[in-house]
Amino acid sequence: MMERDRKPARTWRSAVPSRKALIRQPSSRLDEGLVTHQERTSVDAVLALRQWESYVRALEDHGWTTVEVAPADDCPDGVFVEDTVVMFRNVALITRPGAVPRGPETAAVEEELARLGCSVNWVWEPGTLEGGDVLKIGDTVYVGQGGRTNAAGVAQLRAALEPLGARVVAVPVSSVLHLKSAVTALPDGTVLGYPPLVDVPSLFPRFLPVPEPSGAHVVLLGGGRLLMAASAPKTAELLAGLGYEPVVVDISEFEKLEGCVTCLSVRLRDLYV
Repeated sequence: MMERDRKPARTWRSAVPSRKALIRQPSSRLDEGLVTHQERTSVDAVLALRQWESYVRALEDHGWTTVEVAPADDCPDGVFVEDTVVMFRNVALITRPGAVPRGPETAAVEEELARLGCSVNWVWEPGTLEGGDVLKIGDTVYVGQGGRTNAAGVAQLRAALEPLGARVVAVPVSSVLHLKSAVTALPDGTVLGYPPLVDVPSLFPRFLPVPEPSGAHVVLLGGGRLLMAASAPKTAELLAGLGYEPVVVDISEFEKLEGCVTCLSVRLRDLYV
């Protein structure tokens, strides 16, 4: 296991932004992870661990300090740490997963974010919300509704974030696990999506169709660099032609569980050191 970042939290009034990423090592029971929209195939836990380590190195090589959340070996889906929290500035909204078996994943994430100095809030019953359903573009927060996130969860997200200046927009999701299984966004706010999986592309002011399902998934590393899955070579070529620099990682074992590059970390861009 990687050494966890034990740097004490500092004041929010400092002027130097920090880029941290929460991560969590995959469980030895990863093969038992939930599958909703695709056929189950066997997951190689040993290969998955190597792929996760390569993913973490890619973050660190591009200026991100990784913070490892305490492992949860009894939670097969725990590696998909993005689903446990929604971050907006220094506010952490701890989710209430729509998949009941995933509920125990949130406690250690809450503890880590409190240690980092975040203001912690919670989603309460009857609301359900998973972080993979939340796409932030500037102060606009798109939230997928219809799968793991329900109307009460959307209402609680709106109540938590709109007083902070966010505009929350509900987006229907029917063909994929989470909203960010269908769309993510480039640094200029253009939304990427694989059209057959996007319910209403017109909800996004700028929409760029991509030729592969996993091409819709990018993590913004900074400086025009985009973390992407190796399973989307045509999309990587398309984005390189637009002036971006794809940083490619193989996450095939996580894709068997409907995971993508966004799922494996929580990026904290608004913390200060």
